[in-house]
Amino acid sequence: MIYELRIYDCLPGRLPALLKRFSDQTLAIWERHGIRQAGFFTTAIGENSNRLTYFLAWESLAEREAKWAAFVTDPAWHRARDESERDGQIIANISSQLLTPTAFSSVK
Repeated sequence: MIYELRIYDCLPGRLPALLKRFSDQTLAIWERHGIRQAGFFTTAIGENSNRLTYFLAWESLAEREAKWAAFVTDPAWHRARDESERDGQIIANISSQLLTPTAFSSVK
């Protein structure tokens, strides 16, 4: 199993719009594409309170490449993104890392 750690740093005051987009639209689009989320988190204490951090679970790099490519080209995703940004840009920066669990990890 491969886990993808994705961190979205929002522009000030725009985190609620990002959370709404994920809860109301993005997750349903992911479900249609077979993308599995492994947890979503906001920062309670830390360097950036305008941050959304989440994990995706992949069986392989090939699965990630195929499903993510299908998602980012999905017209429903483009409509959802554009609609959520009618009041302005939401995200200042996105970072992503692909992680593999260690032999002693409780997550496999």
